[in-house]
Amino acid sequence: MTLPRVHAVTDTQVLAQPGFLDQVRRVATLGARVAIHLRDRTATGRALSDHAARLREALHGSGAALMVNARPDVAAAVSAEGVQLGGGDLGVADARRVLLRGWVGRSVHSLGEARSAADEGADFLLAGTIFTSASHPGAPAQGPGFIHELTSVGAPVIAIGGVTPERAGEVRAAGGWGVAAIRSIWYADDPARAAQSMLEQWEER
Repeated sequence: MTLPRVHAVTDTQVLAQPGFLDQVRRVATLGARVAIHLRDRTATGRALSDHAARLREALHGSGAALMVNARPDVAAAVSAEGVQLGGGDLGVADARRVLLRGWVGRSVHSLGEARSAADEGADFLLAGTIFTSASHPGAPAQGPGFIHELTSVGAPVIAIGGVTPERAGEVRAAGGWGVAAIRSIWYADDPARAAQSMLEQWEER
C-alpha cells in the first residue's frame, strides 16, 4: 500500500455534521490517494468504535484508507488501515502489538520528536502546526521550513495546521509527502473537491 497524500481529519463537530457520511463517501471516490482519520478525544471507547464501524462501511470498496487516532484496539477491531498516535498515546512498538497490519503514524512538533518517532519505527510523521490554524489559534506556525527540516529523519511527513488547497503546494515544495486538514476539507462547500485540489499539487507535476 502507498501512504495517502491527503488525510481528512475529523473532530467532534465534524462527526456530528448532518450528512457527514455522505460527504465521506464523496471524498472516498478519490480512492487510495486519501485517508479518513477518525479523531474524537471526547468520545468513549464504545462511541469511537461505533463511529469506526460506520466509517468502515462507508469506505467499503473505495480504496480510501481509514485511520483511527489514539486507539490501535479500535483500529484493529474494524480492520482500519492505520492508527495515528499523539504524544500521550501508546508507543509505536506497543501499538503494533495491537494493530498487527497497517500504518502507525506519530504526531510531532519538533525535530527531536521526529527523530524519536522515526527511531521507534513510525511509518509517517504528522507534523504541525505548519500554518496559522483556527483549530489551534494559540499555536505558533512553524512554516514550511519545518517540513523540510523533518524530511532529514527519513519518514514521510504529513503537514497539518492551517493547510488549504492553496498552501498544499508549499508543503510539496518543502518536501512534504502530503497534507492533513479538518476545516479546509469538511467545512468546504465541496469537501471532495477541496481534497482533490490538494492532491493536484502532487499529481500535476
